[in-house]
Amino acid sequence: MVLKNDSLIDINELGKAISRRRKELKLSLRDVGNVTQVSASTLSRIESGKGSPDAENIARITQWLEMPVDRLMKKHPGSEVEPVVYYPHESTPEIVSAHLRADKNLSAETADALSELFRVAYSQFSGNKEK
Repeated sequence: MVLKNDSLIDINELGKAISRRRKELKLSLRDVGNVTQVSASTLSRIESGKGSPDAENIARITQWLEMPVDRLMKKHPGSEVEPVVYYPHESTPEIVSAHLRADKNLSAETADALSELFRVAYSQFSGNKEK
């Protein structure tokens, strides 16, 4: 089953998560592909926002990311917002970003903008050069 652009999964967010984790671990797409059993070309398409991974690949990737799949679920207007779940290995900017995306008072664009502002400020003031 291939998930289309109108899927419930936010492929752009998945791509950002893969990219952040790869850079954190200093891994190539091929390295991640070897671990996840998802091809490097598929991972590249997901990172660039052009991929449509199937359910098995999403499961493999989120397992490698140690991220619950519900973190990647698109929020629909009027839906109840679930509590944010995170894991200890996640960086502070990732945790803040998850909370911003879960905030029902913020549009997706506003949450993304605030998340990026926080990421830049955190990097500058913490001495952690995370992108």
